[in-house]
Amino acid sequence: MSRKKAAAAPATSPVLKSASGQPALTSLRGATDWRDATAWLRARGIEDVECITPDLAGVPRGKMMPSSKFTSNTSLALPSAIYRHTISGEYPEETASFRYEPRDSDLKLVPDLSTLAVVPWESDPTAQVICDIVDTEGNAVCYTPRNVLKNIVRMYSERGWKPVVAPEIEFYLVAKNDDPDYPLHPPKGRSGRSILGGQGYSIAGINEFDELIDDIYHFSEKQGLEIDTLIHEEGPAQLEINLRHGDPVELADQVFMFKRTIREAALKHGIYATFMAKPMQGQAGSAMHIHQSVVDIETGRNIFSNPDGSASKEFFHFIGGMQTYVPKTLAMMAPYVNSYRRLTPDMSAPVNNAWGYDNRTTAFRVPVSDPNARRVENRLPSSDSNPYLALAASLGCGLIGIMNAIEPSAPTGDSANEGDVDLPRGLLEAISLLESDATLAEVFSSEFIGLYAGVKRGEFETFMQVISPWEREFLLLNV
Repeated sequence: MSRKKAAAAPATSPVLKSASGQPALTSLRGATDWRDATAWLRARGIEDVECITPDLAGVPRGKMMPSSKFTSNTSLALPSAIYRHTISGEYPEETASFRYEPRDSDLKLVPDLSTLAVVPWESDPTAQVICDIVDTEGNAVCYTPRNVLKNIVRMYSERGWKPVVAPEIEFYLVAKNDDPDYPLHPPKGRSGRSILGGQGYSIAGINEFDELIDDIYHFSEKQGLEIDTLIHEEGPAQLEINLRHGDPVELADQVFMFKRTIREAALKHGIYATFMAKPMQGQAGSAMHIHQSVVDIETGRNIFSNPDGSASKEFFHFIGGMQTYVPKTLAMMAPYVNSYRRLTPDMSAPVNNAWGYDNRTTAFRVPVSDPNARRVENRLPSSDSNPYLALAASLGCGLIGIMNAIEPSAPTGDSANEGDVDLPRGLLEAISLLESDATLAEVFSSEFIGLYAGVKRGEFETFMQVISPWEREFLLLNV
């Protein structure tokens, strides 16, 4: 908001409070109601509003409209088919569990005004708002990603608990590439040279992209998004952003917005930012690690710790649930064929369902902390996952463990990556495991699992139509 527009606000304007508790005219993010939102938009001279929602892949879908129409109680709708197409836009064949809505009827967008924020990369004053999805009668649609996560959070709330999460998102910067037949390469930094690997935690590696990182921080600040830390990871031009811990839905919203923000900042500098799990052969993949704890709603006490500071039974059962069920929900955390290229031995990613104290080779790591901060880090999700679904799967598996008192294995003290791979080795196997368990159908809904599995099988079939360089290299003249 420019100073000129701020000065032009009428002196008699009501002092409304935003979702953050700040006056609507100064709050960076969020409004409490439509009156608040109208004042917020007017104060910033907003001309257009993007009403967006994540599809199954986490891609923003929605509508743009003039701000005057947005605040005039306009009914917003999208066809149900947007939750039934693959990442490449195909519509899979129907099966017994994957069905299209016969009339392809409308689903309604319901703006969550607490997510209202500017779009800082647009030249015209533009705002964005994340929307929930309901049917024409106003009922939440169970298979949409934000509602899947909200349902898991509700299951915790019914038991008097609140899950707390902190995602860490890795991504690569790559030189522009308009031909998918050619491999990706790191971009040139300020030195004029492409950055090489071995730059883990390197400040010089971050400084190579100072201006881009400044824009990421600037764009984030304008949207009211908070970055905890930013580091350079092991891969060439691979970065990681850590977010502050908080409510799962709010953090999923932030990851959803951050992905968009980082891509736009990179494009401004003539390069790409990619969240592919394995964009470059021979380099480390990109993860979305999730730190998780659970607190008592009334007392705020971390239920993973007993009053004397020792680990509670809920803590161990949470881990037991993850060990048992995360391999069966891996398709929600590793959703593409490419995701399983990251989950291979000797490539800086866990390929097990083990847990351990401060052991980065395990799938489930317990960081060193005081009892109030006792938590479990899930190191399996890849950065290509839909944040709403990855968080829902991870928290849902832990909750099943608590509900059923599932005991974990003994903690692993040595490397956990030297034995057999304890996870699905590919997308089809992961999908079959997701469909095979009745408990998962109860927790995530059979309708969501059927729809999700159908879309993922459709994506696998389109992948199988592509002939890879490996096949041309080794099969062309040898078989």
